[in-house]
Amino acid sequence: MTSSTKHGSRRTATALGSVAALVAASAGLWAATTSTAQAAALPAPDHIVVVVMENHAYNQVVGSSSAPYLNSLATGGANLTQSFGITHPSQPNYYALFSGSTQGVTDDSCVSVGALQGPNLASEVTAAGRTWASYNETLPAQGSTTCSSGKYAQKHNPWFGFGNVPLNSARTFAQFPTDYTTLPNVSFVVPNLCSDMHDCSVGTGDTWIKNNLGAYATWAKSHNSLLVVTFDEDNRLAGNRIPTVFYGAHVTPGSTSAATYNHYNVLRTLEDLAGATTHAGNAANAADITGIWN
Repeated sequence: MTSSTKHGSRRTATALGSVAALVAASAGLWAATTSTAQAAALPAPDHIVVVVMENHAYNQVVGSSSAPYLNSLATGGANLTQSFGITHPSQPNYYALFSGSTQGVTDDSCVSVGALQGPNLASEVTAAGRTWASYNETLPAQGSTTCSSGKYAQKHNPWFGFGNVPLNSARTFAQFPTDYTTLPNVSFVVPNLCSDMHDCSVGTGDTWIKNNLGAYATWAKSHNSLLVVTFDEDNRLAGNRIPTVFYGAHVTPGSTSAATYNHYNVLRTLEDLAGATTHAGNAANAADITGIWN
């Protein structure tokens, strides 16, 4: 082999090595960004309020004359027509929605306060440098760990099961602010057993949402914020198909999605909307809710 041939071979090898390095770098960049591509397509609301209602199937609420306000949210926002609970009864669905797992909960018994330490929406929001709280109607006092009190039921409050969620983040609904700019970045509202349609009618729950959160919903549309209304489970007669509605800024009015979603998809979407960098339990493998954002 001549000297010039040797130098040519080395130049070719160097060039090929450079190309390989560029390809590897590009592949690494793709791998790093692909996991967040879906989240990047979502808006970044300043405030998200999630309201969880009780034990009604999709067709008992959507299209019902007993729920004019909820139907106005569905037509003025986004209606998920194939949204499902995870199981029965109530409590494991709340854990699924909050932490991506039923956490072994199979009934509505009062749980051991702070026994769990796994990731959940509150811990993830906090880790991302954002704020969290829950607002619980008829909770006797902020941070109270009582199992029940009048129409209040702890079984609808999964945050009490986690030791990594501060007790004082569980507020009474009387503490829900009228200055919505002071709301946490992410919050859950849990009406009591009458207001959530568990013990009282669809109309009672519909009126409660209108009277207590209607002003927030209107405000949210023009203040980069979001209201989500969902149900824990159906009435056990409709395959656990439940109403789920998104309303507010960046939601396309009148949009619908016929994609099949459940509590894990809702959790995944809340995590990504809030800028969380991790995903709890089954939310890690769930798809974001898409097709409703403008």
